[in-house]
Amino acid sequence: MMHTFNIITLNQPAVVERLLRVVRHRSFAIHSLTVNAKDEQLTIELSVVGERPVEPLFNQIQKLYDVTNIGVTSSPPTSRIDS
Repeated sequence: MMHTFNIITLNQPAVVERLLRVVRHRSFAIHSLTVNAKDEQLTIELSVVGERPVEPLFNQIQKLYDVTNIGVTSSPPTSRIDS
């Protein structure tokens, strides 16, 4: 299942690295990552794919001290039909 996180963090060194480390440790694969910097904050859109529940990942990201806001949306897997 794909989950898309919308995250706002302080613009600090290594914040993206810490975020990606949490994703890896929770056994999710990154589907896409977009980072926009503005003044002293980063806006991150992170899409991950995995079979595990998303709640533990959400909770771990929320605990990162540079994260100021987080939201997540989930979408069911799509089937691909080959002709």
